[in-house]
Amino acid sequence: MSLTLVINEKDAPYSVGLQLDDNLQLMQAGSMMRKVKSRSWKKQRYFKLQEDCMTIWYKSKKTGNTKSTFSISDIETVRDGHQSEVLQSIADEFPSELCFTIVFHGRRGNLDLVANTPEEAQCWIQGLDRLIETVKNMDQKELLDQWIWDWFKKADKNKDGRMNFKEVQDLLKMMNVDMNEHHAYRLFQMADKSESGTLEGDEFVLFYKALTQRDEVLKIFQDFSKDGKKLTLLEFVDFLRQEQLETENTEEFAMDLIARYEPSETAKKLHALSIDGFLIYLLSPEGSIFDVSHILLYQDMSQPLCHYFISSSHNTYLMEDQLRGQSSVEGYIRALKRGCRCVEVDTWDGPNGEPIVYHGHTFTSKILFRDVVSAINKYAFRVSEFPVILSLENHCSVEQQDTMAQHLKSILGDKLVTSTLDGRIPVRLPSPEELRGKILLKGKKIGRLEDCLEEQPEDSYIGDVSEEEDSGGIEEENSRNEDKRIPKAERLSQALSDCIIYCKSVQFESFKHSRTNYKLYEMSSFTEYKARKLVREPGNEFVRHNACQLTRIYPTGLRTDSSNYNPQEMWNVGCQMVALNFQTAGVEMDLNDGLFQQNARCGYVVKPAFMRSVETNFNPDQPQDTEGYSPVTLTIQVISAQQLPKVENSKEGSIVDPLVRVEIFGVPIDQARQETKYIENNGFNPMWHETLQFRINVPDLALVRFVVEDYDKTTRNDFVGQYTLPFKSIKSGYRHIQLLSKDGMKIPPASLFVFIRIAEIASLVQGTEV
Repeated sequence: MSLTLVINEKDAPYSVGLQLDDNLQLMQAGSMMRKVKSRSWKKQRYFKLQEDCMTIWYKSKKTGNTKSTFSISDIETVRDGHQSEVLQSIADEFPSELCFTIVFHGRRGNLDLVANTPEEAQCWIQGLDRLIETVKNMDQKELLDQWIWDWFKKADKNKDGRMNFKEVQDLLKMMNVDMNEHHAYRLFQMADKSESGTLEGDEFVLFYKALTQRDEVLKIFQDFSKDGKKLTLLEFVDFLRQEQLETENTEEFAMDLIARYEPSETAKKLHALSIDGFLIYLLSPEGSIFDVSHILLYQDMSQPLCHYFISSSHNTYLMEDQLRGQSSVEGYIRALKRGCRCVEVDTWDGPNGEPIVYHGHTFTSKILFRDVVSAINKYAFRVSEFPVILSLENHCSVEQQDTMAQHLKSILGDKLVTSTLDGRIPVRLPSPEELRGKILLKGKKIGRLEDCLEEQPEDSYIGDVSEEEDSGGIEEENSRNEDKRIPKAERLSQALSDCIIYCKSVQFESFKHSRTNYKLYEMSSFTEYKARKLVREPGNEFVRHNACQLTRIYPTGLRTDSSNYNPQEMWNVGCQMVALNFQTAGVEMDLNDGLFQQNARCGYVVKPAFMRSVETNFNPDQPQDTEGYSPVTLTIQVISAQQLPKVENSKEGSIVDPLVRVEIFGVPIDQARQETKYIENNGFNPMWHETLQFRINVPDLALVRFVVEDYDKTTRNDFVGQYTLPFKSIKSGYRHIQLLSKDGMKIPPASLFVFIRIAEIASLVQGTEV
């Protein structure tokens, strides 16, 4: 590829098209600010934006030698004012206009800062916002440029803007490249055009180009290029039709791709694509395995709520485990910004008449209910306009329940649904479209909704107002050992009850009972243990139940480490709110993120048509009996990987031995996994050219997970990266897969390069592909 990387640090910002403004200039001059960890821990730190405009450097005022840095790409967002618990704790000491919080991706803790003046705080807030936006909008070429620049800075130990051969050797080890010294020196000499014994500027770019030449991409390019130097418009159209199966308006699509991704103006004028442009296209969203049209809101949002899978969180307030972990409004903010649409609020009586949120009868910290509601009000619709459901796990006295109702109404205002949308008894649940911008409460209710609409509610409700079967960490299967401190009968506040409209929680007795007695606005919650027993009952009663009633599933109370269960088996029977511990990374959250990355990440995914009718004959254990049964074959050629990251906590100088595993999650008959052989000592550009094949019986429910691991013959393989997506979002042809970290964060430019084919099994004899 042709790269425009400028190695001179002062020129680096312009390599990503960034012009310095007053904020960035002041940030580069540096600021002394307070770093705050608690009310009693406030330290002066000197913060400075490096001249590359992509790195923040800071050091202690006293120990001038202690320096730390972080990259702009590490930052998720910047929040002004007292928006963190830490800054709220010092609100009486420092006004909000001096305070701001830097929130990092993944599990890294926030950085809370106090500036000296409001102007200084705004300078950093606005400057960081601009830099974050710049990184978000970088195309693949700019991301690659930035990645090379970051490596150059790491390897240039003496910071002279040049790299000698020893520094190059160290760089290769850092980049997961196992190369003998003779070959490395040959590449070094080839790039050292000035014969100075060092590489600088364009020489380093030349060295990198030689190092990263993609022979497998060049071969594909030359297969379609008559002269081997460029793809004419017609040649590119042939490639798009034959290999990528792009059949709609292909010529117009090809011209658009050339206009966007071809770096050579000369080639653009000829409507041609160079090898550089071809690679940039393959690395672009249009060259991704994920169907670019599914990034948008593409599904019907006018179905009743029970016809959708809804992204749902359990113990949303927890940041860690359920015994001693921190409770924080940050848990709600992070979940909502990930597209979560159902959050849990576990309320208990607090001091001074104010309800608190925490995991009852444990040592987890406590937060005010009103602060939780305020955070939800602020962040509920930042990512998605569709409704948020607050699942109340209510342990409060009637008096504090009244306070809860007051806070909900005063803080949420018109967003809170306190009556049916048209004032009438509903004949079906409203749709996400009808509930745009609205917040629903889920919990116990006094009497029937019909009574409420007729303004004839019962005087009170006596019973267990807490819904979850393992309240306070008690699991249903150990119910005979229940904590005697939990009162068995509690009264429900009329004011709070009146806020429950479309999600009234009721005790589940049986599918037959629910068919006869349930109202459409009534729903039940099950532990994973109880749900699994219902899943295993013969027939498809659970699927039919979920076609007309909402269901919430949550982890067993024995998961004190906040681990998760496999959500797929619950989706297989149509459960809508399959609640997971969002704070715990792993395969289960990969599946959740994979399912909900489609449809504009709005948190709602419409269920397949065969799961939306109460008369359905779909049974996940016998999918072949379903009307319209149409199995397919998925063929994946794993070709290569690029720039894989090193394994966390690996030994210095160690290089990964990568293998690729493809896992299918879906109905029981579709569960499968296959893997490639491992490649020894090559995390930089390993090549496999191995073909894996799977039969998918229910494509509408299948998720495909690509995992890269570092092979170890004596211990468990180490995780390197993964990517999960719905089967129905897979694009055919030559595709790149951008790998994600354990926390679901992008790790550019790490990727897999694959070739995909999907064929209807009934049509294989004719060779028909879909």
